[in-house]
Amino acid sequence: MTDPFLVALGERIRTLRGCQGHSRRSLAAAAGLSERHLANLELGTGNASVLVLQQVATALHCSLADLVDPAAPTSPHWAAIRTLLAQRSEADLQAARARLEALFAGRTGATERSLRIALIGLRGAGKSTLGQRLAQSLRLPFVELSRQIESVAGMAIDQIHALSGAAAYRRYERRALELTLQQFPSAVIATPGGIVSDETTFELLLRHCLTVWLRAEPEDHMSRVIAQGDLRPMAGNDEAMGDLRRILDARKPFYARADVTIDTSGRPADAAAAELLRAVATPGAAAT
Repeated sequence: MTDPFLVALGERIRTLRGCQGHSRRSLAAAAGLSERHLANLELGTGNASVLVLQQVATALHCSLADLVDPAAPTSPHWAAIRTLLAQRSEADLQAARARLEALFAGRTGATERSLRIALIGLRGAGKSTLGQRLAQSLRLPFVELSRQIESVAGMAIDQIHALSGAAAYRRYERRALELTLQQFPSAVIATPGGIVSDETTFELLLRHCLTVWLRAEPEDHMSRVIAQGDLRPMAGNDEAMGDLRRILDARKPFYARADVTIDTSGRPADAAAAELLRAVATPGAAAT
């Protein structure tokens, strides 16, 4: 019996080949395969190695993921867009994404979103401390999204992870954000550090809030959490600082999508709070 995955893989190869005007013979030659081998792949009867699939992907000018992911687009326009974006700098990619979001995602301008101010960043960045000060200065409600998640789930954050796992936590997180946006037309919202890990939830936040990344050095994140009496980051983990650095490095590109970035390292809380207030009080300037 033919495996459904192999059948779908063959259909994707045929579709991509057709989009690019390849005959089976020309694609086989470009990929360094026999025409019969390629025919078997397209029919779903050939269980190719990863290296063979990479040869086919290279010949089709696509990624290996484009071949094996059934959700990957096959449009020639997508291929052209990918070519335009290839090898671009992080700044260019960020600018391109902002334009696409404005065109398709319905992300409103900074002035409209400034009624809700969301603080993002790792634990220990100062979201609670600076968020409470900002809310008091602006006379807005202050919302800890973590507390909202616990309310939705009916249990503590640690219990959610222990009993239901990360996927369930992400669902509670999204629901808590949706309810917060409905309940508070204006507020200062302190978000969990991992909110950027779920694309759908983070996009929801970006669309409806003026976002501020409270950035800090890894050592500051760690020392602040420990100073608050939370020793869990160090418990049973001699490589905690290395882990924290890797998490921060992985999340930086997502945090960097915020409208405003405030560096809190090596600064008194008063100075960081004053800068934060100035930035969000001028939404047009903050968005630049």
